Amino acid sequence: MEFLHEKHSRTIFTFLAGWCLFLTLFLIICSGLQADSVKRTALNRELSAASALLEQGVPSEVIATAFHNEAITEEARELMGRIGHTKRAAYHLFPMVRKETVLFRSFLLSVFTGACLVLLYAVSYFLKKREQSYQEAASIVTQYSEGNFDCHLPGNEEGTIYQLYGAVEQLALALQAKSEAEHQSKEFLKDTISDISHQLKTPLAALNMYTEIIMDEPEHPETVRNFAEKTMRSLERMEELIQSLLKVMRLDAGSIVFEKEECRIAELAKKSCQELQERANREKKQILFSGSQDETMVCDPGWTCEAMGNLLKNALDHTEEGGIILVSWYRSPAMLRIMVEDDGSGIAPEDIHHIFKRFYRSKHSSSTQGVGLGLPLAKAVVEGQGGVISVQSTPGKGSTFLLSFLTDL
Repeated sequence: MEFLHEKHSRTIFTFLAGWCLFLTLFLIICSGLQADSVKRTALNRELSAASALLEQGVPSEVIATAFHNEAITEEARELMGRIGHTKRAAYHLFPMVRKETVLFRSFLLSVFTGACLVLLYAVSYFLKKREQSYQEAASIVTQYSEGNFDCHLPGNEEGTIYQLYGAVEQLALALQAKSEAEHQSKEFLKDTISDISHQLKTPLAALNMYTEIIMDEPEHPETVRNFAEKTMRSLERMEELIQSLLKVMRLDAGSIVFEKEECRIAELAKKSCQELQERANREKKQILFSGSQDETMVCDPGWTCEAMGNLLKNALDHTEEGGIILVSWYRSPAMLRIMVEDDGSGIAPEDIHHIFKRFYRSKHSSSTQGVGLGLPLAKAVVEGQGGVISVQSTPGKGSTFLLSFLTDL
């Protein structure tokens, strides 16, 4: 009986079973009392008959024999028929029987009425509580449909109805997660559009100005060449910005699947700085490497090079002429660590907790290159592969970015 798993059903069933047991015992007692009543009626009837016979002078031995006699004769039937004492006679013709019957029927009617009232009250109370529970559940489900998930259905009891409540709660959690994901997606799209608009405003304005100058100065080749070069640099900056934005958006949206494979860290480090080596030579800066040439890690080589390249670019942006940038790696019993160190200007204490935010630009780095997407992109790549990125910096002495990855023990 699975319905007994529910508390309320179990309570009403226990009550009804106990009430039925009580009524059964009560009827047994009533039947015993009825038997005693019948016995008293029969005895009184015999006493009346004996009294009448004794008054008529019938010997007591004859009366005693008559009361113990069980045989029925035809003469006796005819006699009883003549005085109206037959099976078809109404019970009210028997005064003693009529009195006992009226009393017993009145008693049983009272007991039956009381029992029915108690049962009706118990069942109505149970149904009322059940109806209240259903109404509360319906109200909570309505709130779920309206996007309000502050209330919860009761789910800490046993029973089929509570299993249903639990299933509805699971559905509500899924709806809540979906609603929050949709809200985050909308906010993400809104912020992204705002960021793109803000970041493209300056280079677009510059392009517009350069184009007007070129159109107004067609007879001055040097001016045209000068502003054409500026136009190309603005276009390159816009391309870099858009590509970085697209990468960050794809990583934030979870649409990037990292294709992991075993790679040599030395090869990753050298590949990540290939496009930056010419700039480092031009700015008279050194990029050095330190670590075992045979050390490997399991990662997506393309995206990992992207992250390390962004850290190297950030180091170049904040290192003066003659500066040194060191890429090192080592393995501990539980971690693989990759460090990108520089001896540049460092990070101000008020900026260190914000450098991984998109488009964040410190007031101390207004003269440096970049749009504020390299570090957020590196962070997203490292964390997307199960790693952790952290930074330590001393203003005026340089910064150290640390990439940490768990290793298989």
